[in-house]
Amino acid sequence: MEYHNPVLLHSTVDGLNIKPDGIYVDVTFGGGGHSKEILKRLGPNGKLFAFDQDEDALANALPDERFTLINENFRFIKRFLRFHGVKGVDGILADLGVSSHQFDVPERGFSTRFDAGLDMRMSQKNDLNAYRVVNEYDEQDLRRVFYDYGELKNAPLLARSIVEAREQRLIKTTDELKDVLAKFLPERIRNKVLAQIYQAIRIEVNQEMDVLKEFIEQSLEILNPGGRLSVISYHSLEDRLVKRFIKNGMFEGEPERDFYGNFSVPFKTIGKLIIPDDAEIKINNRARSAKLRIAEKI
Repeated sequence: MEYHNPVLLHSTVDGLNIKPDGIYVDVTFGGGGHSKEILKRLGPNGKLFAFDQDEDALANALPDERFTLINENFRFIKRFLRFHGVKGVDGILADLGVSSHQFDVPERGFSTRFDAGLDMRMSQKNDLNAYRVVNEYDEQDLRRVFYDYGELKNAPLLARSIVEAREQRLIKTTDELKDVLAKFLPERIRNKVLAQIYQAIRIEVNQEMDVLKEFIEQSLEILNPGGRLSVISYHSLEDRLVKRFIKNGMFEGEPERDFYGNFSVPFKTIGKLIIPDDAEIKINNRARSAKLRIAEKI
């Protein structure tokens, strides 16, 4: 399987502040680039657990006795680490979003570049796919998907167009979807709007926002005091959730104040927001929208 260079490789792994005998988790294994770097820094008694729900990633499993690859969604991180006898870890790495490999395989339906069946599942075990979202969701739910996850102001018009079109015939492929929405895709902003439409459907199919929330909350439970969380996000919806939880320990509202009026928060931010430099973006176009945040459990 062809997997591209991992994004912000050294910055992300540096952020974990790896102890040679520590226990670490890479929840988005993919091509194994980040995991390989972690293993380089671990001693003989260190352990690395990796998660990836995509069966394609299993072909990249690393032949190292310190390494265990778990073919599951990382929303179940706590459950499967406990299955392996692990209750606390020293660092967790997450490189969110779609892998380069998934974008580059046409039949997966993630890329705006190819015509393919409406799929967009990160795990082929999932029942919900893009075909069902486009053809079975009612107009109100389609509007919600485009507005909440694509941040598209014309979400009502997009939803109405899809509902009207599928009354004539089902929408089966990505090209058919583009044809249905063609009037909303003027040439000068075509790629940008298409990316937002695809993003919205993909997030809904894979429940990405719910998964991210569950993962971050569990990370707080699993990390040992002083343990690090290193997260790369690719769009504002993800980054806002990560930033807010690191800052406040919650996704909404404000944390409670202690007796002295100070906020009681579970993480401290390590360093500033990290973004790729021009050289990395030139090598790996996927890196262009990446944002890395690092936190340490107090």
